[in-house]
Amino acid sequence: MSRRLNDYNYELPRELIAQHPLPRREDSRMMVLHRERKKIEHAHFVDLRKFLRHDDLLVLNNSRVLPARHFSDDGKFEFLFLEKVAPCRWKALVKPNRKFGKGAAAFIQGVHAEPGDIFANGSREIVMSDDIDLQHGGAMPLPPYIKRSAVIRLRAATARQVDRRYRAEDEARYQTVFAKYEGSLAAPTAGLHFTPQILGTLPHVFITLHVGTATFRPVKVEDITQHQMHPERFSISPDAAEAIAKAKRIVAVGTTTVRVLESVQRSLGGIQASEGETNIFIYPPFKFRVVDVLLTNFHLPRSTLLMLVSAFAGREFILRAYEEAVRERYRFFSYGDCMLIL
Repeated sequence: MSRRLNDYNYELPRELIAQHPLPRREDSRMMVLHRERKKIEHAHFVDLRKFLRHDDLLVLNNSRVLPARHFSDDGKFEFLFLEKVAPCRWKALVKPNRKFGKGAAAFIQGVHAEPGDIFANGSREIVMSDDIDLQHGGAMPLPPYIKRSAVIRLRAATARQVDRRYRAEDEARYQTVFAKYEGSLAAPTAGLHFTPQILGTLPHVFITLHVGTATFRPVKVEDITQHQMHPERFSISPDAAEAIAKAKRIVAVGTTTVRVLESVQRSLGGIQASEGETNIFIYPPFKFRVVDVLLTNFHLPRSTLLMLVSAFAGREFILRAYEEAVRERYRFFSYGDCMLIL
């Protein structure tokens, strides 16, 4: 295994970062990795069924993304509201954070906002003059690597000047078709490729993990074993737990699903109906006890997600696959193509 952060790095041309979803969800390309043979195959997401067995069970994350991204009325500040901590007080991420310090103020939807305490994870307390719900009514919290003209205009002017077409696109496409329970600050992106028709042809169950800052928080320590994940809330229903426990082979759709299943297996000694939090950090070497196959998107360099897939398929094999994905011009990250690891 490697504990060095730089051993989970790769070079990615900026033009390969997908800025928009494809016109149809199911049209993504799919790189197929055969772990035992160390073989790479190129296919499309619509071919997924061809690579699965008839008794495979797909497990998907049905968390729904909160439209919790707001901009100050003058367009100078961007806020991602994480959670309400008290009446008129919120925990949020702010950009640019250094300019929203003591003595600063802003208006959001006409409501006065000023900075409070700074929390350990880098988020900031926002004190509002009125008690309004800021986890709804905003824009989708797109990741920072999506840099489109709509976002640029929005920051330069006001929230009301956002390009309506892009906003409608994200409201529909930065959400899985099976999203049900609100709570995520980022989409479980491996599920974005599914349509109701494709999902209807495959045996599947849902679990829930609300994606928080832990998933996209950068690793800042050179020894990755010293990185700490923040807890994220999850739940597994009795019906889902029973189906997972009986399945012959588990196909996890997304790294969030992997983290729930492997965490519950370790804490309870098996997959059982449960609710709680997990801060499990998966990196090589890691013995997977539940997940047999993984469907996932391509992940950022030096990220905890890249470390997880490296634990599942082997770091050298994963990095070789990413190099080939760059050569073959795959589309990367949230709105990009996917990878099936068998």
